[in-house]
This record gives sequence, C-alpha cells and structure tokens, in this order.
Amino acid sequence: MLFKLKNKMVAKQMINLLSLFGVLLWFFAINSEAAEKKLHYHGFVAQGLIDVNGSDFVNSKGDASTELTELGLNGSFQLSSDLRLAGQIVYLNGGNRFAEGLRVDYALLDWSLYKGANWQANLFLGRFKNNHWLHSSSRDIPFARPSIILPQSIYFDGFRDIAVGADGIAFKIRRSDDDYGNFDFNFSYGTSPISDKQSDIILSTDAKGTFKQDSDVQFSLYWQPIFSSWRFGASYLDSVFKYQENKASDRFFDGDITFRFYTINALYEGERWEFSGEIFQELFSTEGFYQPELISKPIGQGMYLQTRYKVNKELTLLARYENFYNDKNDKDGKKLEQNTNGATPAYFGYQKDTTIGLSYDFSSNIRLRFEYHWFQGTGRLTPVVLPDPEVNDSKNWQLWAMQLMYWF
Repeated sequence: MLFKLKNKMVAKQMINLLSLFGVLLWFFAINSEAAEKKLHYHGFVAQGLIDVNGSDFVNSKGDASTELTELGLNGSFQLSSDLRLAGQIVYLNGGNRFAEGLRVDYALLDWSLYKGANWQANLFLGRFKNNHWLHSSSRDIPFARPSIILPQSIYFDGFRDIAVGADGIAFKIRRSDDDYGNFDFNFSYGTSPISDKQSDIILSTDAKGTFKQDSDVQFSLYWQPIFSSWRFGASYLDSVFKYQENKASDRFFDGDITFRFYTINALYEGERWEFSGEIFQELFSTEGFYQPELISKPIGQGMYLQTRYKVNKELTLLARYENFYNDKNDKDGKKLEQNTNGATPAYFGYQKDTTIGLSYDFSSNIRLRFEYHWFQGTGRLTPVVLPDPEVNDSKNWQLWAMQLMYWF
C-alpha cells in the first residue's frame, strides 16, 4: 500500500525503522531451525463501523463510517539468553482521531541486565513502548484493550502516536517480595517524531510552522500486594515541545509548550469482575505561540471509573464513566468563552462520557465488540489548540461503534 508523509525527516526515520525491522525478521525467518526456536510473530486485523452524531470526532459529515481499521504485525527474535529484538508495524485509519497510514509503534533491543530470585532489570533501546499508564502498553492492540474507544480523558487519540512510545532509552525493574508483594518501576527518556498530519490534528491546519518534541521523560511505579487481586500505580510525565513559526504565513508565533502529566490508578481483576480507574492532573503550559509575550498555564484534571463483568467464557459487559476539565478553575468553561469573546463556547472547556459496551468471543481469536457513548462537552476533540465550533456546535453528542477483530 502506497502512503506519503509530508515531513521528509519523519518519513525517512519511519522507513529506516520499518526496513530494519523487516529485514531482521526476514533474515531470521529464512533460517527455519532458528525461527522455530527463537522467532515469534503475531498479527491482528480489526475492522469496524462507527457513527458519531453531533461532532467531528471521526468526520465532519456525521455519517456512519468504516474509518475504524487496525492492521498490525509484531514479532520478536531471541538473539541470546539476555538479548531480544522486538517490533510492531501497524496501519490505522481512524478518521480525525489520528493520522491515517503506516507507522512503527516500536522497534527495540531488549537487554536483560539482571535476573535473580527476587529482582529483574531490563534495558530497552530504540523505539520503546510506553508502559507507564494502566492501559498504555495494550492500547495499540485492539483485542487487548478493554474497549474500542479508550477513555479520552487520559488516552487521548489525538496524542496516540506520541504517547504509544518514543525513540530513546527505557528501564524496567521488577521486585518480588514474599512479604510486601510485587513492585514494577519504569523509566524512559526519548522523543517522538511528529508528522505534518499529526501537527494538523494537534494544532490545526492554520499552524504553518514546525512542531517538534524536544524531550519526553516518564517514570511510574506499580505495586501489587501479596496474594491480592488489586494493583496500584502512579506515574509522571514531563514533555517539552517547540514551535517555530512560518513567518511567510502563520497565525501562531515561536513558542515553547510544556506538558506535565500526573496519574494514580488502581486495577482489580477477579474471576468475573474487573474494576479499574485512573485520576490525573496535567499542566499544559505555553510561552509564546499564541502571542509573543503570552504565558498560559492552565491545570487540567480528569478521571474515569470502569467495570467489566464476564457473564461467561464468550460474553463480557462493560460500563464506564469519565470526565475531563481543561482548567480546574474553569470547570464549566465560562471563563474560556469570555476570554475568547464567545468564539469558543463554554462546552469546549470540559468533556464527560458515559459508556456501555459488550464483547463476544466467537472463538479463541475472533471477537466482536460493540459500545455506545453519551458525551457532554467537546474538550477532547481535535484540533486541540484551535477548536472548531462551527462543526462541533453541540454540547451533547453520541457515538456508537462496533468492531470485528481477528488475531493470530
């Protein structure tokens, strides 16, 4: 399938990673004896139908859409007892949610630094995978995540490609203790390439300049008490972006954008019931960008609570509630509307979502999912920086989606 990325640097980096991963898998696959023991690969195909009434979450027409496509291939090769290569290539089509096309979600070298009775330490080099949030390590796999559309308050689709992973280095340290339980510590440092299409989704098509990520630092800690079905975690993210204006034609200015994100979460996994939730606070700081001397530092907040019930081996039910506020001091969005002289309605200052859904397994590798969402507010619609109230002129809107998935 032919695809084109406008940003030549991003395209070159993506092609290099894609080629490297493909060549490595091909090289090892032709050695059948090695492949049988050391090469492992998996894939998935997911196609769905999505209908949104009252927003441009997927498209501006308001019609039912087949832009709910996910194709992926991942694999790993064990170089030695301590070294492993792993990677994943995916094709996505989600309408306005993220850029359509191929991408390399991760392509890394996994180095097992230490293995002991109670301790294990791993180093990851390359395009590593984000393991910091409760569902971040599974959001790229349709059958592994809990729903078709994840809670947008935290797993915002507009930032999907930036949040899935980054190019750099990551550590994972695990500790198992017979008295205190299991501990996982994760640290990562890197940057994510941002294509022109991603810039349009995040900033708007009016941003004609260059948008890039300078750094992304994250760490998280998880704890599971001994003999417990509960798991608790906390994470921190500090990400810095730069915007360089296009002086020929741009409505924005040179600016620094800092994003800090704090979360705490909990997960209970029982025989039939599952409960999960995450609470977060974020700082979205801009210096310049809107105006040369303007400094803006709103503090956003959000959360979701989710439950799943396994009726039997085939059928699982889901219910979830979430909310998000762009500014904790303006939860109803009235100040936002006043500060923009009415250009941005108050309902762009928040977003709430009530979701019900179900999934049915026809076999061990074929699943059908269905879900319905009732939204209030449009604070998590793209583009983030310059909202579009002409298209998104409804405070209340709904979404239903169904997706059939197969994996091997």
